[in-house]
Amino acid sequence: MARLSTARIILLTIVGLAVLHYTNVLAPLTSLLVTPAARFTDDPYTFGTCPPSAWNGGQWQRRERPRVAGVNDTELTRSEDIFHYNGLQGCAADREFYWHLAADNGNHFSRFPDATEWEWVPAKGCRGVKPLSAEALVKHLVEEGGWFLLGDSVTENHFFSLSCTLYPHVRATPNYTENPYFDRAWPQNLYLDPASPLVRTLDFPDGFDIAETPLVTFRRNDLLLTHVDLEELHRGKHPEMYEGFTGAPRGNFSLFGGEAHWAQSPREYWAWFTEPLPKRYATLFTNTGGHWTTTLMHGFRDEEAEGQGIRPLLTFFGHAVDRWAREVQTLLDRERAREDAERREQAAAGRAGHRKGKILRREVVVRAYATGHEDCHNFREPWAEFKPDEAYRNRWYNWAWFDEMNALFQRVLASPLYPDIHFLRIDLPQRLRPDAHGTGDCLHLMTGSGVMEGWTRYLWHFVSRELPAHAGAS
Repeated sequence: MARLSTARIILLTIVGLAVLHYTNVLAPLTSLLVTPAARFTDDPYTFGTCPPSAWNGGQWQRRERPRVAGVNDTELTRSEDIFHYNGLQGCAADREFYWHLAADNGNHFSRFPDATEWEWVPAKGCRGVKPLSAEALVKHLVEEGGWFLLGDSVTENHFFSLSCTLYPHVRATPNYTENPYFDRAWPQNLYLDPASPLVRTLDFPDGFDIAETPLVTFRRNDLLLTHVDLEELHRGKHPEMYEGFTGAPRGNFSLFGGEAHWAQSPREYWAWFTEPLPKRYATLFTNTGGHWTTTLMHGFRDEEAEGQGIRPLLTFFGHAVDRWAREVQTLLDRERAREDAERREQAAAGRAGHRKGKILRREVVVRAYATGHEDCHNFREPWAEFKPDEAYRNRWYNWAWFDEMNALFQRVLASPLYPDIHFLRIDLPQRLRPDAHGTGDCLHLMTGSGVMEGWTRYLWHFVSRELPAHAGAS
């Protein structure tokens, strides 16, 4: 190895000190000359991480919106003025429009402006979550792949909220104003509006069709498994409860009562999620809980037991989500094999890394189910901590057991058997907002309160930055 003379060492030291000095002196000037991309280390949202636990560990802080005399400086007086209060520009979806905005009932107008003036501030361990931006999220959905929302009417709440967050850059189908009788099972979609000024700024992937490629789709599914799937599962776990069981009294157990619900099998909605171009979904978001009741699953009903028979239902819920996870992970394994084969083909053709022909990596994310709050309309601000004795004073429906359902689902998905299905326990922001429900009940949520907009913000962060395939992405 070459050795440096003492003189050269002294010279290099002097030069190094001079460079450091002038770098520090000129830094404020040179920072003005480089592009934003070159200065990305100065962007607090570029680096850092925010695991679900850090996002979930925050608190609500008041952030009052600018007041305009005669517009939003007093309580709401007309439904159509709601956007002066919630800070949104409008909404593309039109199904039960003012109901979703909690502006459909004059008896509740006094909730505004307070209900829309809160912001979720995550724990200190959360870094790198970008502010929610319609323009940036549209860009993500176009270039990185769309979202497929699968769930019950609370997930439909979230779809409506997304249609407002992304407005005016998206259009929605179907048109419920023209035909309010479309069934709830019909897909609801958000497409890029061709009139949006963003169209000329986006880097469209190969095969993207503005008219035919949804950015977001909602499909109604209350239980994640079908009536037949669940009956087969229960019979397999408890054959002694059914007719024809050898060695035991003939049983007459029937799992379901007569309550209506919507469900498809994982194979059916997986085919929708992975449908080829012009469809281009990257992430399936789902959850379940609200319809796991002893009214729907009447076979568990016991008027004298805790929660009218909720305990055996919870045990069955754990079996059901495990069955669901096994089936979905198998479908994901097949999808990963297909994705890998396509990447090898691209590499062999010399097209590896070609952005416009990017092969999507499909992901499945389960969000913790949102709770209800009894007598929610008596509350006018967030809680600092969750109050189960107030939220569940009379044990309405199955709400008091959502926490156990979420814990069961989380425990199942923590297994190494399901490495590609991600559970997000980000329910605390909603649990602390008894004031953020709609007007008609105390389970569904108000668009514009910050609760569902917070879901959108964190889900966008999670799929962009926290998943292994995207860790550290800008």
